[in-house]
Amino acid sequence: MSVIKEAKTRFTQARVKEILSDYRLALESREASILGRKEVFMGKAKFGIFGDGKELAQIAMAKVFRNGDFRSGYYRDQTFMFAIGELTIQQFFAQLYAHTDIVADPSTAGRLMTGHFGTRTLDEQGRFRKLTDIKNSSADISPTGGQMPRLLGLAYASKLYRNNPDLQRYTDFSVNGNEIAFGTIGNASTSEGMFFEAINAAGVLQVPMLTSIWDDGYGISVPQEYHTTKGSISKMLAGLQRTETENGFEIITVNGWDYTALMEAYQRAETICREQHIPVLLHVEELTQPQGHSTSGSHERYKSKERLAWEVEHDCVKKMREWLVQEVMILPEELDDIEKEAKQTARQAKERAWKAFTEDVKRDQLQVTTILEQAEGMSRNSEEIALLRNELTTTINATRLETMRAAKRALRLFREESHDAKTALIAWLTAAEKDNHSRYSSHLYSESDESALKQEIIPAKYNEHSSIVDGREVLQACFDAALSRDPRVLAFGEDVGKIGDVNQGFAGLQAKHGELRVTDTGIRECTIIGQGIGTALRGLRPIAEIQYLDYFIYALPTLSDDLASLQYRTKGGQKAPLIIRTRGHRLEGVWHAGSQIGMLLHSLRGIYIITPRNMTQAAGFYNTMLKADDPAVIIECLNGYRLKERIPDNVGEFTIPLGMPEVLREGTDVTIVTYGSMCRVVMEAAEALEQAGISCEVIDVQTLLPFDVTHRIADSVRKTNRIVFADEDVPGGASSFMMQQVLEVQNAYRYLDAKPVTITAREHRPAYASDGDYFTKPNPETVFEVVYEMMHETDANRFPSLYR
Repeated sequence: MSVIKEAKTRFTQARVKEILSDYRLALESREASILGRKEVFMGKAKFGIFGDGKELAQIAMAKVFRNGDFRSGYYRDQTFMFAIGELTIQQFFAQLYAHTDIVADPSTAGRLMTGHFGTRTLDEQGRFRKLTDIKNSSADISPTGGQMPRLLGLAYASKLYRNNPDLQRYTDFSVNGNEIAFGTIGNASTSEGMFFEAINAAGVLQVPMLTSIWDDGYGISVPQEYHTTKGSISKMLAGLQRTETENGFEIITVNGWDYTALMEAYQRAETICREQHIPVLLHVEELTQPQGHSTSGSHERYKSKERLAWEVEHDCVKKMREWLVQEVMILPEELDDIEKEAKQTARQAKERAWKAFTEDVKRDQLQVTTILEQAEGMSRNSEEIALLRNELTTTINATRLETMRAAKRALRLFREESHDAKTALIAWLTAAEKDNHSRYSSHLYSESDESALKQEIIPAKYNEHSSIVDGREVLQACFDAALSRDPRVLAFGEDVGKIGDVNQGFAGLQAKHGELRVTDTGIRECTIIGQGIGTALRGLRPIAEIQYLDYFIYALPTLSDDLASLQYRTKGGQKAPLIIRTRGHRLEGVWHAGSQIGMLLHSLRGIYIITPRNMTQAAGFYNTMLKADDPAVIIECLNGYRLKERIPDNVGEFTIPLGMPEVLREGTDVTIVTYGSMCRVVMEAAEALEQAGISCEVIDVQTLLPFDVTHRIADSVRKTNRIVFADEDVPGGASSFMMQQVLEVQNAYRYLDAKPVTITAREHRPAYASDGDYFTKPNPETVFEVVYEMMHETDANRFPSLYR
């Protein structure tokens, strides 16, 4: 290059090439941001949020990012993704346009707005690739701060791979735990509780977590003084700084416009983090945001003239150009040429992305247009069809919805007609619905051969000498077998380690399998889940315990925003087969007897919800899920740990299929559908009802997600013509979900001779003590009376009213 020949500099020729390459990349990324904003304003995209102003810091971070490392970041990291070679500018624009092709947008297949990055850690069969050969980015989510729990887990995995000799052979996932988990977060989002919880946990665990804070002084319109004590997150967290005698963080501050200082800062951070497994907080200050927060508003509305002028002066790209001229001795005209080339590169990538997107959309548009043109000569509504066709062909920047809308409106016009165009349109609509399911609705759950729904059913085996033990001992034997069988299995949570959990399901297993396998944590539900997500993303098989179902509320955002949507938002590109263990239903009082199942059903689609009625059933489901690649919540019955059960001879091997209800009692008069602890309550009531001449068929659904995949319940209703849903959730909670599934999805309404009935808890949390439980949750007497009244309405002579 002529620029190198002209340069009279202390830098080597190779170093000058590298520096100029970095400058070019920063310019290309900046131009992509500028062009992206224009595309939104032109109506080619719905929304834009970009990483301009952070280019140099992200290039510096990319320099120390190695194969096997993982990123857990947020939506301003485009330059970093460009720099590690896991995102092209064309793919960046494909995401902006919501191109639903995986090749066009490998991060999300058009399912997320721009700035959401992830690499495809799975192959086409849904199996893990060799993660140590590639640079990995866990899939982004929009909630700022939501990436922090997962970041902790990704870093924790390195600690496990380094310190557990039995994991050393899993070289597809780690090389001696040398991998760093790189996190990024904006300064304003460090106010989130998730940030503080993750930082504290990382300091306790001492894991290789390198967290970069992009600090531009604002959170949308809100300045730093409203966000952070002392106006500086590094000053605020100074107490975390490690000393010669105390573990902690290494805290480094650097200005985001200083190219050489950034390079030095990240090299130092990497060495500490990778070699010593010491977490590092890298506070990148004095960053700018040249285009404001996003395309939804202008920063001129809330930044002073002085601040805006400062941002122009301290723009990192401008500062790097000044440094190149003054220190590296590059001629300004040579830099001008590089800038022109960078703009052209970004512009051409944008044009290719737009062409690919529109051609993809136009394929369907052309097919429907052709059908409509054909229909004009066949339909009695030819004028209306012509108007539809003209509207479709003249729409500027048409998307799939315009094509689908035109097709369905045409079909309405054809409703009293029969001709070839109608036949062709119906065929197109049928194919399009299938294609659009793939584009927009597939991969909510695993579609691989390792799906939980495809696991072999292995029945429980018993013999005449099989022991009768406490329910907790069944679980203990199951967990012991799992830990012995697979070194990737680990369990952690509050009180799980030393005492073996509050109900003794892991009693003695830490002593047997070691502290790395069965581990205590602090009281931090959110990052317990994050610990599970991150380790599962890296090939381990974690069981993360939330001590009580009532405490799920503290973990719900991470479960809902991150884990539940992971396979969906990557269209099968990533998976985290995490098992969340908890206990709920009946015990004592407001915060230890919860049955907030409706909350989970509505917020955790993408995670299977399993509600075993006893510990043997729970053990079978644990065995199933430990073979599968789906995440699941398994809710054990709080009042079942000391009840006696016969332990299966193959307690560590037998499996129970998901979505398959079990008939606990056959009957002919009424079907009662329930799950979990309510099974015992309903069975007691059913025995009393039998004595009153009422035959109840009692069905345990066993899993709520998935729900009765064979429609066993509808078959029962066909026989009994009556149905009751019994549930411990509040009215309208899980009972309404079950009713919708049975009456609408399974079409069981056709068989009913009486209105369906629900039996639920009161609208408030359960009160304390045995009386509190009895009077706030369904009891056998309640079930008896509800079912009896149903039969009274059918035959008052045979079943006279109880209260008249």
